[in-house]
Amino acid sequence: MHLHGTRAFLLIWLGQLISIFATQMSQFALTIWAFEKTGSATAVGLMQVFYITPFLLISPLAGVWVDRYSRKWMMALSDLGAVTASGLVLVFAAGGRLEMEALYAAAAINGLFSAFQWPAYSASISLMVPKDQLGRANGLMSLLEAGPGVAAPLTAGALYPFLGLNGLLAIDFVTFFLALAALAIVAVPQPARSEEMSSSAAVNNGLLQQASFGFRYIFARPHLLGLQIVFFLGNLFGGVIGTLTAPMVLSRTANDELALAGVMTAGAIGGVAGGVLMTAWGGPKQRVHGVLAGHAAMGAAMLLLGFGRAQPFWMAALFLEALIIPIVNGSNQAIWQTQVAADVQGRVFTARRMIAWLTNPITPLMAGLTADRVLEPALRDGDGVLATTLGPWFGIGPGAGMAVAVAACAASTMLVGLGAYAVRALRKRPMPSAV
Repeated sequence: MHLHGTRAFLLIWLGQLISIFATQMSQFALTIWAFEKTGSATAVGLMQVFYITPFLLISPLAGVWVDRYSRKWMMALSDLGAVTASGLVLVFAAGGRLEMEALYAAAAINGLFSAFQWPAYSASISLMVPKDQLGRANGLMSLLEAGPGVAAPLTAGALYPFLGLNGLLAIDFVTFFLALAALAIVAVPQPARSEEMSSSAAVNNGLLQQASFGFRYIFARPHLLGLQIVFFLGNLFGGVIGTLTAPMVLSRTANDELALAGVMTAGAIGGVAGGVLMTAWGGPKQRVHGVLAGHAAMGAAMLLLGFGRAQPFWMAALFLEALIIPIVNGSNQAIWQTQVAADVQGRVFTARRMIAWLTNPITPLMAGLTADRVLEPALRDGDGVLATTLGPWFGIGPGAGMAVAVAACAASTMLVGLGAYAVRALRKRPMPSAV
């Protein structure tokens, strides 16, 4: 007997919550290990490059397979890939031979298989949960990202002296099987065929042409394309901020791991608060405002991260940004779930994520190289034009150059959200309202 509907959604959600909690513990420890080993923001950023590049390459085909085959098995395939990646790192760490190359290989495996998880899960939610509850369901989904982060860094810090890196990696490995067990006992519905799926463009052409269906679907609808451009630009600037946050905090605190844990935990608490708010509220009545005004508000919060020079400011910045993210993502997700036919959502959703994430292989390198070779040297000693101009605002010394990049990208994110209101397709197109 299998669970159905909302109960099935909640059980899958719970299995993922436990697994992600363990993964965030191991990733926190690995990030610190990597930065202490290399001392390079570029080396740490490369982990994201190795993750996102195979993710983007396989995504168009993953979308076709999500629509064509069982979405339940597509989610299981993603979890099996994560088990493989986690096991690879554990084997090297247990053997005392862990190097950055192993982390890059694991990131590539994770990226390849995780391309199936999000479109399969997102497309299934619209069939498992009533439409008037989609905003709340997407609020719960945001808790998958933020919720474990509340306790994961502190828990990892507390367990690390007793279990070591190998112990945390072992916990991560085991919990993936809990997520697979949850999938095994639920029913994930397959959608009925819609007019979009019945079109020759969707089913009768070759695999590559079917893979391009999602892109053509989006480009034929200016209001959906406009939303994607907002997220493309938001991810461009947000990717730089995300890459530099941990190295900046570590640099400005003499590699104080507890300071970084406090900052990351504050962000996770904000994410949980935002997820709870979105779950209870369902988002703004006009969901497009949740996306556009939300981007402007996130940029404003990140200015505090760049200009702040002490842990309380960084904690407040990440708390506020993370509080807003579930509203932005939940509002956006509800728009797409109500405007795209269920049986083509796999292709359309992978296409929209691919457009939004096109910058992700570039931003870690851009951020790392700019910080390591330009801004950090310029503001390290207080000499030169940049130090004279920017020093009074951002200080002098390790981390100051990264703070400049963070503040510049934060201001740009604000402009993206506010500037999007000038786009007629977004401003005038009737978007579905929250119920």
